[in-house]
This record gives sequence, structure tokens and C-alpha cells, in this order.
Amino acid sequence: MPEFDPFSPLRQPAPSRPLLGLTILIVEDSRYASDAMRLLCLRSGARIRRADSVRAAERHLQVYRPSVVIVDIGLPDGSGAALIEALNSVSPRIDVILGTSGDDQAETLAFVAGADGFLAKPVNSLALFQQTILAHLPEDRRPTGLRPLPDDVVEPDHAAFQDDMIHAADILSDDAEGGMLDYVAQFVTGVARSAGDGPLVAAGEALASARASRLPSRAEAARLAGLLQDRISTRVAL
Repeated sequence: MPEFDPFSPLRQPAPSRPLLGLTILIVEDSRYASDAMRLLCLRSGARIRRADSVRAAERHLQVYRPSVVIVDIGLPDGSGAALIEALNSVSPRIDVILGTSGDDQAETLAFVAGADGFLAKPVNSLALFQQTILAHLPEDRRPTGLRPLPDDVVEPDHAAFQDDMIHAADILSDDAEGGMLDYVAQFVTGVARSAGDGPLVAAGEALASARASRLPSRAEAARLAGLLQDRISTRVAL
């Protein structure tokens, strides 16, 4: 048997794998953000499951009971905050419920809904990821002894970033309007922040600002669509 088997029920949490034995459900529509959390779970010893929408999460929770749920506040078919509120009212309660977002105002929404903690995007620090979860776990599920704080920072697969760009471009190419424009603006902004893509962040924020101010947003949507195509075309160049 290999030295580390994350699926073995016989292993106990250890300083090097402090989340061993936990199953973490990630409710996240971005493949790029999901890949980052996949790497964080893998290095922490946790098993990961993913749902990309509120509906998918609800179906999952009818069958499985995870130890931890991490919910993106902006989801394509509903509010992540509403999902957190629903999870918080279920008895017996899931051990740890966390919110996540690239939007600064989303943290308040998550805590009002009943989240135990919040992970601001980009979520790429192994130490912060582990500490946030361990701080809210029951005492008997935490590793004993001294635990070194890892300084690892994960780097998600660039192909996942491009998949997110294609997803957003497809929405805009369908003449998105109303709520779908709001969704694609926050989606792209969150992914771009995680990837450190400043121009794309600015374009997503400009579209969101125009929408919030009820101003014409066709020019902002067109500019964003052009930047998305630029990012997608790098796949061909590679």
C-alpha cells in the first residue's frame, strides 16, 4: 500500500495530513477555482466532491453527508448564501460550513447566512485553507501534537482557466441579458482575480458597475467578450 491513502478509513489525521478522513463538498461553478481546491484537499489528505450549482449540491446532499461544505456565494442557478442558510438549519448540522467568493461584500452575506468561516478568493494558500477548516472542526477530529504551517501555494491547471473563459464567452454569445449578464460579470471577475488577470478583472467590474447603475452595458459586455476571446485563443497558440 502507498504511504498515503486518502480513502482509507483506517488512517487518522496527522500533522502532515491534518484533514485526513474528511470529505469536503465544494459548491463552485468555476473549474479553475475548483482545481485549486482539489489540490489543497489532496495535499491535506481530504476527499473532495464537487457540485457546480445549487441544484447539483442539493442532489448530492440527498445521498452523501460531507464533513465540510464550501459554498461559492455567486452560483448560476441561485444564491450561495441561501444554500448556506439552508445547510445551517439542517439537524444534525454539517461540521463546517464555509463561504467563498472574490467579492469583498460576499463575506458579510456568508456570515449572516450562518457560515462558520469565509475563504476569500484566490484560495491557494495551503496553510490558510487548513487553518480555516481546522478552527471549526470538533476537537476530537483535529490532529494532535504540533503541526508545522506549510507555506505551499497551489497553482491550478491553466486549461481549467480557459474552460472558464469558454463558459463565460458562450453565455455572452447567446445575447445574455438581465440576470445572466450579472452572473457572467461576477463569474469572470472572480476567476480573473484568482488568476491574477488585472485587465479581465477591470472589464468584469466595469460590466457589473454598469449593470448595478442601470446604465447601458452593451459596450462593457462587448469589451469583456473580446478579452475572453483573447484568453481562449492562447490555447491555439500553445
